[in-house]
Amino acid sequence: MHLVQQSQVKTLNTSEIEQDNPLIWPLLSLLKNTEHSWKIHYLATQLKAQGLLVALDQDPEQDLFKRNFLLMNALFQLQQMLLPKQWLQVHAMEIKIFSHLPNDLPLAIQIDQGLRDYYLNWENYQVSGDYIREMLEQFWNRYQQHIGASTAMPLDNNNRLTALTVFELAPDSCKVDIRKQWRLLALRWHPDRPNGDAAKFRTVCEAWHVLRC
Repeated sequence: MHLVQQSQVKTLNTSEIEQDNPLIWPLLSLLKNTEHSWKIHYLATQLKAQGLLVALDQDPEQDLFKRNFLLMNALFQLQQMLLPKQWLQVHAMEIKIFSHLPNDLPLAIQIDQGLRDYYLNWENYQVSGDYIREMLEQFWNRYQQHIGASTAMPLDNNNRLTALTVFELAPDSCKVDIRKQWRLLALRWHPDRPNGDAAKFRTVCEAWHVLRC
């Protein structure tokens, strides 16, 4: 059994991640539903087939770069979320979730630290913050349609309080606490996780759609 020290997990944290990437959840489904490893372009093909990864730029080279950036960003975010119970290996040609941790976790983390820092920094996407937010909002809408959740809930105080109740948080909870709880609950109830629940996962997604605005 591997014992992971809190300091080891913290070494994955770079700067504050300002944007949640909705590709995290369909990627988790793809990785958990197969025993083999994935190549990054195969993952992109599957997400495109699901209607979750559309063209992002008229220039083919820029479009390829941006799709790759979003995929790698989502994978490294998911890697953070799965620790300390599981290890997501993020190599472009061999991406796989392992139920056991590497024998030398600090070394495994250190090897990829440069790539991790790069892809978790949204400034490297090379577009404005407003464009990124608009793009991810469109992704969220497509993903909620993909899982069968409603996007019609208007944002008002009552719905915000209801969403906070779903998150089991107090009305005065800050954005940092809300984001942490969102990731905890989404990972807990994702239907491809042990004891996951698709209905509860959809409810959490709908609550997050309200609270993230």
